[in-house]
Amino acid sequence: MSESSTGDAVVSAVQGAQSAVGNWRLAGIAGAAIGVVAAGAAAGVAIERLTVGRGMRRKARLALDASGPYGSLRGMPGRAVADDGTVLYYETDEVEPEAGANGSRKRRLFGRKVPAPVTVVFSHGYCLSQDSWHFQRAALRGVLRTVHWDQRSHGRSDRGKAQRDGIPVDIDRLGRDLKAVIDAAAPEGPLVLVGHSMGGMTIMALADQYPELIRDRVVGVGFVGTSSGKLGEVNYGLPVAGVNAVRRVLPGVLKALGSQAELVERGRRATADLFAGMIKRYSFSSKDVDPAVARFAERMIESTPIDVVAEFYPAFSEHDKTAALAIFAEVPVLVLAGDRDLVTPSSHSEAIADLLPDAELVIVPDGGHLVMLEHPETVTDRLADLLARVGAVPQAANVGTYGSTAQQPGG
Repeated sequence: MSESSTGDAVVSAVQGAQSAVGNWRLAGIAGAAIGVVAAGAAAGVAIERLTVGRGMRRKARLALDASGPYGSLRGMPGRAVADDGTVLYYETDEVEPEAGANGSRKRRLFGRKVPAPVTVVFSHGYCLSQDSWHFQRAALRGVLRTVHWDQRSHGRSDRGKAQRDGIPVDIDRLGRDLKAVIDAAAPEGPLVLVGHSMGGMTIMALADQYPELIRDRVVGVGFVGTSSGKLGEVNYGLPVAGVNAVRRVLPGVLKALGSQAELVERGRRATADLFAGMIKRYSFSSKDVDPAVARFAERMIESTPIDVVAEFYPAFSEHDKTAALAIFAEVPVLVLAGDRDLVTPSSHSEAIADLLPDAELVIVPDGGHLVMLEHPETVTDRLADLLARVGAVPQAANVGTYGSTAQQPGG
């Protein structure tokens, strides 16, 4: 499809979404498009048609739901209360007791010494959940203390109380939420903070508001597929005319769809095939990603209600935490991104690294936005190196086959 025809498709999709409140099927198509915004992208892309029947595709999705182990890891549950009263859900994986020579994952991954008492706090991205760190959690499980939490209105956390009262979400609010989780789950001891996309922005907002916490307790930071600002300039792989059309009308479309959440969700379910194609385009770059992993990402994103999508989206165009990056100047930092990320392009990670010259910059070849699911071995290895650098573990991890998402030959 040519750029001009793609641009026309974008404009048509957005114009159709504006009248969606009067027609549930159009609302569904618009909901699917805005669902891709839930992955961090823009509405309205051209999707190639699938060649198998709808019934077959539905059966395949059900089979993948039943068989895929992704997102099944659970830890000790806990709850933190944000300063507006929102209850935030988190889980803690503790260090396993020392086992025999042949029975300890700790020894298999990191050697024989007991890791330093560090807590690693993982923050997820927009319209995902703590389960998006599945492979990294599996590799580090029992080796050192980790905390995984669901951002407000996501996963198992409560819907934002302030948002129910009509107060918009902003990234500063998410930084305060992270502070509440740290206070509840890791009130003392050194911290390593790891964030993907919106989660990385959350860490920047935490630093901006609580610089003393970074100075006193944070010993390492991992920024994965994130940005410190200028997200309004991202073109999501679309032609300029299409992007400009989307930006012009998207706020009104989101407001309309958010006010008709039940209607849109019905249509969104009815257009699951379109939705799945969009998610794959904006989540992954590799062509051999395991279909069960792609379906896992789809389930996370589609579980985010459209009104939550609408509430969060405006915060990204306003996000600018470039100045706050200076607070991390004395902290070991990993900056990692996929080289084909259409949502937060790798140039945004390069800009972060430019401001933190001592940071390790890793650009993953053939990597999309959900790089920690697409190339989990690379992401986990680099995180393990960071943990070794800060003394959390005595040597870098050798994660072996943990987290291979590629289809096997003939699979």
